[in-house]
Amino acid sequence: MIFKATGTSTRPTLRKVRTTTALRPLRHRLDPTRVEEIPFRAGDGVRLGLTRVDSGEADRPAVLLLHGHTASADMFLLPETRNLVDVLLDDGYEPWLLDWRGSCRLPYNETGQKYTYDDVALYDIPEAVAHIRARIGDRPLFVVAHCIGSLTLSLSMTAGLVPGLAGVVSQGVFLTPKLAGRTSLRMSLAGELLKSRIDHIPVDIRKVGLWSKYTPLFALASRKASCPDPTCQILHNSAWGTGASLFVHEHLTETTHDRLAELLGPAPLWILPHLRRIELARTVVRWHDTDLRYRSLPPNALDAAARIDTPVLLLSGSENGLWQDSQKLCHDVLAHRQPQLDVTYTEIPGYGHLDTFLGRGAALDVFGHILDFLGPLR
Repeated sequence: MIFKATGTSTRPTLRKVRTTTALRPLRHRLDPTRVEEIPFRAGDGVRLGLTRVDSGEADRPAVLLLHGHTASADMFLLPETRNLVDVLLDDGYEPWLLDWRGSCRLPYNETGQKYTYDDVALYDIPEAVAHIRARIGDRPLFVVAHCIGSLTLSLSMTAGLVPGLAGVVSQGVFLTPKLAGRTSLRMSLAGELLKSRIDHIPVDIRKVGLWSKYTPLFALASRKASCPDPTCQILHNSAWGTGASLFVHEHLTETTHDRLAELLGPAPLWILPHLRRIELARTVVRWHDTDLRYRSLPPNALDAAARIDTPVLLLSGSENGLWQDSQKLCHDVLAHRQPQLDVTYTEIPGYGHLDTFLGRGAALDVFGHILDFLGPLR
């Protein structure tokens, strides 16, 4: 059952899909005067979101935080837990948060012009880095990146578009994506079978209504689910229908669990061909092979890994139900192919994928590894 009987026949109210590029407000418990929302566009003119959290001191190293696809900068600012921004501020850093075009604070996953991860690597991340550097001068700039934010960052780095970073923390996946066999198969089938009917998979059934073309997807996700919440089912039990799991359920607070439909948005199906090509290659590959606008991106990021000019920490939960042991694989491959690179791997026991940032105990179990890595490099 994905819904409990309520004693009323009234259908859920349908909410309008956003068509403007105005960003949904961030939720946080910081002093509003410390949070600077910066008008920002990518190199191709697409409106994005860039946020600076004022540390109160002018000489602090800066840390750019990159969310995963369909998530947003909100994942680093959870007001219900001690979050990564809190930890960075207390340890002497100035956080910057980018909402790139895959953010659920923006409407591009549901409406607007379609994009590939080439656009994120070529336009979004380099423009954000350039803007931050123009503000901070010669202070060190670090990056902490999650999931697809990390994957696209690896393409930017191997293209030489963001040189001179002080250090990079990559969570979940970096240069060598690896999905479980059933996840890869379902991703391929979904792309072929559903592309003529839908262009994205929602996570909030209240938004699309019970009697919609998406209902079978929610019903499928509810099979053998231990949680009655439809949003949790399609994320924790199915990962947008792929059969993967995005987090360890018991690591989320009740408040975070209830906010899942806000923290993670619809997954666009039209991105699947690029993601599928990346997964089959077991590395980050460029989608646009003939468009000269993307010629600065390497056809194969792993082949260009020698251009990485900064220390990299590869993080992953031991129970990562989406990317499996991609980070360990990346460390082993780079140690063999590019032994001169400064790349380390840390596995977080008992953690999944998203709960490395959203989990109630992440400040104790995960963030210390990030600070230990950044500290000697600042």
